[in-house]
Amino acid sequence: MAPDRPREKYAIMQRIGFIGFGLFLLILMVGIRVMDPYPVRALRLFFFDYAQRIDPREYADLPVRVVDIDDASLTLLGQWPWPRDRIGALVTRLTEEYGAAAVVFDVLFSEPDRLSPARILSRPEIAGLLKTVPREDILDALDNDKLFARAMKGHQVVLGLAAAPPDRPTSMPGKSGIVQIGAEPGQGLITYVGTTSVVPGLWDAAAGIGAINVSPIDDTDTVRTVPVMWNSPSGILPGMAIEALRVALGESTIVISGPPEAPGVTTSVRIGDYEVPTTPDGQIWVRYRHDDPALYVPARAILAAGYDEAVRKKLEGQIVFVGTSAAGLLDIRSTPLGENVPGVSIHAQILEQILTGDYLVRDDYISGLEIIAFICLSGIVVAVMSMSGPAVSMVAGGISTLIVLVVSGVFFQRGVLFDATFPMFGGFAVFLVLAAYQFIIADREKRLIRKSFSHYVAPSVLKEIEKSGHELELGGQVRILTVMFCDLRNFTPLSETMQPADLVSMLNNLFSQLSDCVLREQGTIDKFVGDSIMAFWNAPLETEEHRRMACNAALNIRKALVEFNAPRREAALPLLAVGVGLCSGPACVGNIGSRQRYSYSAIGDTVNVAARMEASCRYLGYDVVISEDTHSGLGGMASLPAGKIGLKGKTERVPMHVLVGDSSVAASPGFAELQALHQQLMEEIAQTKKYGDDIFDRCRSAAVRVEPGLQKFYDKLSERLLDF
Repeated sequence: MAPDRPREKYAIMQRIGFIGFGLFLLILMVGIRVMDPYPVRALRLFFFDYAQRIDPREYADLPVRVVDIDDASLTLLGQWPWPRDRIGALVTRLTEEYGAAAVVFDVLFSEPDRLSPARILSRPEIAGLLKTVPREDILDALDNDKLFARAMKGHQVVLGLAAAPPDRPTSMPGKSGIVQIGAEPGQGLITYVGTTSVVPGLWDAAAGIGAINVSPIDDTDTVRTVPVMWNSPSGILPGMAIEALRVALGESTIVISGPPEAPGVTTSVRIGDYEVPTTPDGQIWVRYRHDDPALYVPARAILAAGYDEAVRKKLEGQIVFVGTSAAGLLDIRSTPLGENVPGVSIHAQILEQILTGDYLVRDDYISGLEIIAFICLSGIVVAVMSMSGPAVSMVAGGISTLIVLVVSGVFFQRGVLFDATFPMFGGFAVFLVLAAYQFIIADREKRLIRKSFSHYVAPSVLKEIEKSGHELELGGQVRILTVMFCDLRNFTPLSETMQPADLVSMLNNLFSQLSDCVLREQGTIDKFVGDSIMAFWNAPLETEEHRRMACNAALNIRKALVEFNAPRREAALPLLAVGVGLCSGPACVGNIGSRQRYSYSAIGDTVNVAARMEASCRYLGYDVVISEDTHSGLGGMASLPAGKIGLKGKTERVPMHVLVGDSSVAASPGFAELQALHQQLMEEIAQTKKYGDDIFDRCRSAAVRVEPGLQKFYDKLSERLLDF
């Protein structure tokens, strides 16, 4: 026992060192999360975007509409900006004729109307051309801004402010009363250095003033959060959606709440009975729904002559936002759903959220839970890997990751944004570093060989490779291989009818069964390419029976597909089919790629021909096609000549055979009869370039009795007589 003690002591020290290194990685990753660099934030936001795409908010018929100054309206009514008398007419029609409860302009009116007749007549160069100076009352009647202001009087109209350019830092107060509860939460709001102005007469006539910006810097590619309250030199300003709700409810005051122990932190904003949870700087996470045409009414429909009852039904009692989707007016924004929408629709969606109470919330407690989840997940990886190695730890980490994902999904259903990416990817990073650590200190050569071959050769072949060790030459050998290409038929139409997750699950299940058919016959799986499998025989270890083994694998794939389709047939689901091409001949096989990244693969004309033969299965009307060289080594298996087929890239036609069955089929009386009839049919076609109905019908009937799949093969003979 004495000699084992140093070994045990060394193993214990090695495990302690491994755990210590793992704990160091844990602390390092927690520090990175606390620092929260851009890649971590970007991944988190991408995950939240994806969560919204999976489960967007449903469209509900709420009292919110958008009057869209679209391209068609600009074409009909003239380029922007429109004269203010037309804007006033728009307000009058919305409120008095169509019964809108409130009108909210996502449009700036920061300067007097340059198109106003009163303004034009007042210019000295114009006034000098007039015989008499217009009276004050006439100029007043021709002042578009005053006409717009009169249209707003007595109605609930909200106008907008925006961040002013740095070289023009003006400022203008809002119209809502602001009450702060807590330690001055408004001090932490995002701040306007200055704001655009509103024409004084219009400011006086408006019932409310709101901020129209949807992001603090206004060049954000994707709008995820929007400030609902802003700081400005003239005081706190509400966002457009908040001000629209205040005016529509007839409230005079907005209440901003924050914790008494945390100065400058906002937790919520309240308007009447509606309380809106916010981020500490007064923003709301927008929970989007897909853009819906039902939200919009074109401005041209409002300003059209006459009265439209259908328009009234859409607008009566509604809070109506006025904005633009015209591309030239540059107010198009991207949402987490991957849609480009008018900026005004984002304000409308925020108001919808408030009305339904469907919020997304994220605070420091959630961030803390994410760090705890990472520590737990990574701790499991470190503990299991120290005892059982990477394989078991990956399973344990995978289960833990799945739990984190489920927790994140449950939280999202409850309106809580829980980031699963840092626990997952942080844990995976820890796993990778620890795996690399184990790889360096463990049996490197054996692990390298197993890593290179365990995923694409049979276990018995892998065992032989490990036994031979360095005696096995892996690079650039020319061998006589049998190469297989197996491709799913009608995969593209099928993929259009399935969800991606279901499609991947189905493919994994099917490929597992088809791969087993290859591995049981000592084949090497080269790669999976989309819905195709490439495999070859006689490498890395040589076997004289590689042609027969490959054909057995092809026949087993046919049987496996029948079993796979059985439950799909009962469920009335689309059945799957495959095409298999087998070609034998010389090819170069070995580790192929760059110095940094390579794979064990085969290249050469034999590989290209095998791929073309698989593609010819459609042309031949049969599922398994083999080359002449492959046919020569079948050892009594059932096959039939299929003629010489022209393949893309080949100057000469290639003789092919269809593989009907194994040796038991070949020994059956039915196949003997079919073989004789097929030979007669081929000879008749070769001599006369046609065939008689009698011999064809007898041959086809015998074929269907032996293998029903041959029916289509014979049905296609009339289209390819020149192949014989």
